[in-house]
Amino acid sequence: MYWTLFLTFFKIGAFTIGGGYAMLPLIQREVVGRGWMNDDDFMDLFALTQSLPGAFAINISLFIGYKLKKTLGAIVCMLGSVLPSFLIILLIALFFTHATDNIWIEKAFKALRPATVALIAVPCLTTALKLKLRKSILIIPVVAALLIWQLGVSPIYVILISAFGGIIYDFWIKRR
Repeated sequence: MYWTLFLTFFKIGAFTIGGGYAMLPLIQREVVGRGWMNDDDFMDLFALTQSLPGAFAINISLFIGYKLKKTLGAIVCMLGSVLPSFLIILLIALFFTHATDNIWIEKAFKALRPATVALIAVPCLTTALKLKLRKSILIIPVVAALLIWQLGVSPIYVILISAFGGIIYDFWIKRR
């Protein structure tokens, strides 16, 4: 089982560009699809890893591994998800130190941007659908993204305003 866990997370880490949120649909498909846990347990782990500091991919790999095979499972899953990125960056550092001015490499990275955005957007939307959120709530992240992207508002201010809005909603609007 440990070897299967390692190979599963290694595959996910090797073929995902865009970080932990881009990994989410692949992790969910592998973990839930193999029957290692159900959708509800996976969503609980997702919510838990959202609330913790640190890299999302590492956190969710650790929690899934721990839930399946305790401490050794957590280490195996974490190594599986981290090693591909580490090895790729190591190879880039060794062989592409002079390739930073290469127009083809620059174009390749620009071409990956839309795919990365899609890989991050899909799990956000599927999570919203699974949580049965109202469509009107989707306005909040769209407005937040536009404030940061178009108006240059600091993400810190957006987070603080969102937290304040959540407190107002919970204490005054929701309780009526």
